[in-house]
Amino acid sequence: MLLRYIPAAFLLLGISCSFAASNHSEDLEPVVVTANRLAQTADDSLVPVTVISRQEIEQSQAQSVEDLLRGQAGIDISNNGGQGKATSVFLRGTNSDHVLVLVDGVKIGSATTGTAAFQDIPLALVDHIEIVRGPRSSLYGSEAIGGVIQIFTRKGASALTPALMLGGGSHRTKQGAATLAGGFATGGWFSVGLSGFDTDGFNACQGSTSAGCYTVEPDNDGYRNTSGRLRVGWRFDNGMQAEVNALHATGHNRYDGTSSNESNTVQDVFGTRLKFEVVPGWHADLRAGQSLDNADNLLNGVFKSRYDTRRKTVSWQNDIEINKSQLLVAGVDWLNDHVDSTTSYTETSRNNTGVFAQYLTELGAHRLQFSLREDHNQQFGSTTTGGAAWGYNLVPHLRLTASYATAFKAPSFNQLYYPGFGNANLQPECSRSIDLGLAGKFAKSRWSINAYETRVTDLIGYDATYTPVNINTARIRGIEVVASMRILQWDINTNLSLLDPVNEAQGANNGKLLPRRAQRLLSLSMDRDLGAWHTGVTLRGEGRRYDDLANTKTLGGYATLDLRAEYRFAKSLRLQGRIANVFDKQYETAYLYNQAGREFFVTLRYQP
Repeated sequence: MLLRYIPAAFLLLGISCSFAASNHSEDLEPVVVTANRLAQTADDSLVPVTVISRQEIEQSQAQSVEDLLRGQAGIDISNNGGQGKATSVFLRGTNSDHVLVLVDGVKIGSATTGTAAFQDIPLALVDHIEIVRGPRSSLYGSEAIGGVIQIFTRKGASALTPALMLGGGSHRTKQGAATLAGGFATGGWFSVGLSGFDTDGFNACQGSTSAGCYTVEPDNDGYRNTSGRLRVGWRFDNGMQAEVNALHATGHNRYDGTSSNESNTVQDVFGTRLKFEVVPGWHADLRAGQSLDNADNLLNGVFKSRYDTRRKTVSWQNDIEINKSQLLVAGVDWLNDHVDSTTSYTETSRNNTGVFAQYLTELGAHRLQFSLREDHNQQFGSTTTGGAAWGYNLVPHLRLTASYATAFKAPSFNQLYYPGFGNANLQPECSRSIDLGLAGKFAKSRWSINAYETRVTDLIGYDATYTPVNINTARIRGIEVVASMRILQWDINTNLSLLDPVNEAQGANNGKLLPRRAQRLLSLSMDRDLGAWHTGVTLRGEGRRYDDLANTKTLGGYATLDLRAEYRFAKSLRLQGRIANVFDKQYETAYLYNQAGREFFVTLRYQP
């Protein structure tokens, strides 16, 4: 079914430059900080970047972070049965633990599983999200093989601004959020927020005693999340800036399983930041943060296990202007991972220190960026990564880019030390990637095409005794096409990803596709303002994928259609409605785990 939509996507690209620009006021190019650890416009980035603004979040009427990420260029998502359930994010075909995730500059994720709990991050408290596609280990260290996703909570402003959101819908879903932002005449600002989400859900798994969740529990598996966040900042007379940010999210999740079927989770993120000018042209940025990923697991209400992990981070970054066309970025990062669990790990703590440098320059129509990083890990020693990127303006608003980078992923505590399973001799997974891109824009219309190849060596697999070992290799090739335009008063955004993720490990699975990655992904969104009304439609299609290394369990391709509308009673009051999966398509992104059918949601928003 997906193939029939692909020609339409290319047709849109072909005509994108022939239509008049929008007269809307949102003309400013978004500023990103994740791609190179410094502020620059998305157009200036030499690596592919996507920015999802708060306006786009509200316009999409997404219910969760994973709902919002689904359909973004280069991203494929696997979910174990609805809201709050384990969610894996595959970026450019790499593993789900090959994505570095930050919240307000603080590294998050479980030190035991090696992945971040996207399902527990409250979307109602998110300001915007930056997605960098491609390796960034030479700036950030471990995990950034596929790319980086940074989630920013809302900041304060000069005027006192309250906001309120209430909503509900299918599966007896209820949600609400309240935020308040403001500033002080003396240079400070603040932003606080509270949110709640509750749903009865649906039966997460249709498994059996020998497949899927290895149990039969035909009941609704609900989810509840209560969250709060705070950001406070201050700008001093001498230009120094200070900031404190905190996010606290608690979840209660029901699912189907044999060892546990219920969990209480906590996600905590706390960070501090101090920016100042050492001397003219030399800016220093000091950060310290901590993130917690805690889970108490129960079986039918009886406590079974606890997994609490903590990540402490300290960073010192220096941005030095050599002249108007040359910039040097250099610094040091320190990380401590710690595990506290009812499961007895051989080691429960490890440190990592990384030293990095980046050089950026402009030479006429050419832009060059070079980066180098050395990480020393207490467990596996030193790893060096590097990157180089080049951009060339062929003509105004048409740019050619090329980049090469290496990256790595440190083994998780489960892979290293889990009793009866771990292997303390594991080495980091390593990758080499190349990317070629062409991007153009005309007024409000813009497009980009990127082709890339990533080769991952020392991938962690399993030997005959099911012990993790560095035996696998993979070759991932892909093409991403992204475009936005305005046609007949419709704002259109579309992207197409073609992926070839091949397992190159020796043995029976050589040449097979890596599991849970669709080879074709298409997203097409259309929005239009009609006075007090706003209407939109989103079409998403995903091709066939496999759930196992041997490619014997097929997950069929599918397409879904979402409709949404909004009515503005006044400038500050809006009523939104959304029908997701209009045609009630039944599909799976993980073998025998159910996904939602047709759903209805209504949301009321107030913001002066």
